[in-house]
Amino acid sequence: MSSFSLLHQVINIFNAPKYSLNLEHLLKHNLEYWKSTQKTSEKVFMAAATSTPTEFEENRNDDDKSEMNIANYLIVSPEKGGILDLIRYMVWADMGSGVKFLESSEERIMGGEAADHRWIILVSIIVRKIISLFGKPMEYTGFVADFFLNLLFQNGGIMGLFLNFLQGKVMTPQRDTETFISTIGHLDGRIDLYRDENLLEQLDNSVSAEKIATEEIGNRALMDLCIMASKLAYENAKVVQSIVVQHWKMHFVDFYNCWNDFQKEMSTQVFILCDKPKDANLILISFRGTELFDADDWVTDFDYSWYEIPKLGRVHMGFLEALGLGNRADTTTFHNHLQTKSTNFNHGYDAYGSLSSNTDSDMEENERHQFSASEEGTAVGHKKLLSEKVKKTAYYAMRKKLKSILMEHKNAKFVVTGHSLGGALAVLFPTMLVLHQQTDIMKRLLGVYTFGQPRIGNLQLAKFMEAHLEYPVPKYFRVVYSYDLVPRLPCDDKTFLYKHFGVCLYYNSLYIEQKLDEEPDPNFYGLRNVVSAHLNSVWELIRSFVVGYTYGPMYKESWLMVFVRIMGLALPGIAAHGPTDYVNSVRLGKERIVRMSSFREVSAANDAGDGAKMNFMLHHG
Repeated sequence: MSSFSLLHQVINIFNAPKYSLNLEHLLKHNLEYWKSTQKTSEKVFMAAATSTPTEFEENRNDDDKSEMNIANYLIVSPEKGGILDLIRYMVWADMGSGVKFLESSEERIMGGEAADHRWIILVSIIVRKIISLFGKPMEYTGFVADFFLNLLFQNGGIMGLFLNFLQGKVMTPQRDTETFISTIGHLDGRIDLYRDENLLEQLDNSVSAEKIATEEIGNRALMDLCIMASKLAYENAKVVQSIVVQHWKMHFVDFYNCWNDFQKEMSTQVFILCDKPKDANLILISFRGTELFDADDWVTDFDYSWYEIPKLGRVHMGFLEALGLGNRADTTTFHNHLQTKSTNFNHGYDAYGSLSSNTDSDMEENERHQFSASEEGTAVGHKKLLSEKVKKTAYYAMRKKLKSILMEHKNAKFVVTGHSLGGALAVLFPTMLVLHQQTDIMKRLLGVYTFGQPRIGNLQLAKFMEAHLEYPVPKYFRVVYSYDLVPRLPCDDKTFLYKHFGVCLYYNSLYIEQKLDEEPDPNFYGLRNVVSAHLNSVWELIRSFVVGYTYGPMYKESWLMVFVRIMGLALPGIAAHGPTDYVNSVRLGKERIVRMSSFREVSAANDAGDGAKMNFMLHHG
């Protein structure tokens, strides 16, 4: 960038009436950009000096630079601005103060987002600041709550604990054992599947597992397995293995703790099971969702940051990081993982994603090289540690293992599921498989079932994925219960970024089901929504005392769940997010047919031959 063009850009932006950015800020930003560009150019020059690229490689590098230049992103960073900046941005709509919280690939994006979506960005900043402030207290509260709940559970309740104390036989809970249950597990203690024999019989008798999805699309036994697996993902590995093997009579494959490079910890958990150890028909992948006392998880749900993948759309940056596909501290890492031209990413890549390809081993070798180059000047041991962490990221670990299992079980189909944040990762995983052209794997996809899932991307992404998950039959089902807050995050409006897609199975507080394009009241604000949400929480509290008598003892709610219902009088959207109501919705749901349309309806309306694809109705057994 020449000095003249740099000055011209500064003057143009400064003179634009839409923004109130000050000249000093722009000069500083562009100077930093120029310095970083110079450093990047020096690195490229040094790399070129140490190798002799072929003509193909030269063209490929040009394509890489071009793609990297058009890869837009926006990062919302609450810690970069102060309280006064927040007040000026909120009260006086001072864009100069607002952009202090933002980082973007382009100034126009930063200014445009700050002006057009001011209130939604403000909500994101304020909520994330509050959550971060209480991060440590939340962690300590969770530690104490888990210990106390397990102390009562393992000693037979308060009376049992008292008697054991008198006899000197108090059972002390030990974390990471098969008797140590999470707080989510104590909220809803059900572990057995609903009509489990029916599901296993269908799997054994069907010619292929796809028959379940095509002929009985809303199969309740399969949906129940998914919500129970999503709930089970909150437990430690030993609890998961015990329940899968002893209660569900299925084959436990493995449990994974995966690396999030932005958070610098193993914060993504996922497990895999098969319906049987040999000649399996069904493979299930379950991602852990938002943990009740984990501030980082809640911050991710309220994050507004996005990264734009060329030809695919804008994707929630926090969810990409949870899958191990980048780090906002260095946005070029997203480009490295998300290139659509897969031959640029590793040599010898099979463009059709064959199950027998060497993609994953090549990927690991490439990542080792990338980290070694980027961590120049650090200890060799540290570089090895980083490369090991890359291999433990959720996306690559799951893709490699899934390929192996699909090769072993030739007739098997796979399902991906998750609750809350886990639901976002569950639908993002096949999205990345499509991006990386893993067509052989995607042919074996039976379905994606998510519960209380937040939005993951924009309308462009929704249209792109609908072609892969909606036709010839729907494979993506997004279950939403009543006034659950999380499916309404990040917020949406007529011009806003984040959009849901897939079939929405919406259940109200009477567990009546509707099949919709999107849940009612897509945003959790407005006087009408607030009043109705609080009235609904009163009804849910009353219902918690009678549901066990109405539907049977297996639906009786624990004292902890009743306590959460009481808290829900003040925070109705949070109380409705627990897995209890999702399990009840699947098992007790009564269908109400509602006509739906797809994103492609308008463009396909002129094609009479595709009329059956435009409006469709699904039937639950």
